[in-house]
Amino acid sequence: MGKNPFSFRRTISHRRNHRRSCAEMMPLTSADAVAAAISPSPTESAVLVNAKGKKKTGGWRLWMRFDRDGNSELMEWDKGAVIRRVGIPSRDLRILGPVFSQSSNILAREKAMVVNLEFIKAIVTAEEVLLLDPLRQEVLPFVDQLRRQLSHKSNFHGAGHHDVNDNEVHSPTGGHWATGAEHGEADQHELPFEFQVLEIALEVVCSFLDSSVVELEKNAYPVLDELAQNVSTKNLERVRSLKSNLTRLLARVQKVRDEIEHLLDDNEDMAHLYLTRKMIQFQQSQLLLGAAASNAIVPAPHHLRRMSSYKSGSLVTSNYADYDDVEDLEMLLEAYFMQLDGTRNKILSVREYIDDTEDYVNIQLDNQRNELIQLQLTLTIASFAITLETLVAGVFGMNIPCTLYNINGIFGYFVGGTTACCSLIFILMLGYARWKKLLGS
Repeated sequence: MGKNPFSFRRTISHRRNHRRSCAEMMPLTSADAVAAAISPSPTESAVLVNAKGKKKTGGWRLWMRFDRDGNSELMEWDKGAVIRRVGIPSRDLRILGPVFSQSSNILAREKAMVVNLEFIKAIVTAEEVLLLDPLRQEVLPFVDQLRRQLSHKSNFHGAGHHDVNDNEVHSPTGGHWATGAEHGEADQHELPFEFQVLEIALEVVCSFLDSSVVELEKNAYPVLDELAQNVSTKNLERVRSLKSNLTRLLARVQKVRDEIEHLLDDNEDMAHLYLTRKMIQFQQSQLLLGAAASNAIVPAPHHLRRMSSYKSGSLVTSNYADYDDVEDLEMLLEAYFMQLDGTRNKILSVREYIDDTEDYVNIQLDNQRNELIQLQLTLTIASFAITLETLVAGVFGMNIPCTLYNINGIFGYFVGGTTACCSLIFILMLGYARWKKLLGS
């Protein structure tokens, strides 16, 4: 009764601020902690991430963030945080969900590229990579290779940048711009950041599919050879399982190959994947607008001059997509398209070998079936000849008066003659069947 009337409102406001601060404070790890978390089991790594906070519910999922220098950190974000960070629609996150786990998609958005290749599910921007479920066993090679290559290239550029600065200091006249141009020419042979990530993803996926095909080939040929030698239920079941695995693997390779082929057929889609170019054009346009507003010449920073060496085209264009300048991406995609095409041809060769083995087995079964039919025909002719002799014996076995009964020793001659006649009929019918090629030689 004696409490301040505003104390309850202040308590609610304090609780709201506390909840907001707890929601914004996500458990982060440094690059060293991530490297230590990848080496043990995924369960221990998940415990390391959730050591400080409570168990998240709803749309919270584990992500790993990589920057241009290869530095990485583990984070837990919900869908809203990811959408606000990379600026993609919510339907693109559903592509990375479990419903489309077996699909392959490479989607270009205004500020990001959505990569869904087999087990690699990532969102790539011009500055960073967000990798979904990085602690899965299949994703760990991609994580290691991405960190290793980005760190190596970062160290290389760092050394080159220091050399440029030294030349700028000791150059008496105009050395600054000449060295920057030479450094830019050296960087022209390097792919933009998003294409480096895409190349690593394609390399890991193609290597995984190729190794799966090699393993399938190693298991397929002995099983098929054994089936050709011995047609049994066990061998047929093993070939059936092998063929189902081959069909699933061919479908996976075909999905990745079709996605790359779709990008190669559309220059506009390839142009939209140049995220670094679009970022450079936007920053340069902002610099020019700022310079025009202040009526002063503002020189571009060094990192913009270096990044503009990725064939970024003109300074400011009305259209971000330069359809004539997709050669780098086209060459990259064509290389992995040819590799996937070779993997697909390997699978098709195994399937052709399976079909040839099945044809050979069917020929063997047909041959055995024909032999059974010939045996059945031979037995039918023999049964007909024996039936004739049985008919004669049945007729004379009746109690009918006949003069032949009174002749002594007639039984042996009669039975021998009847048997000879039936045998002659059998031989004649068998010869007729062979003449008509109803029986083999």
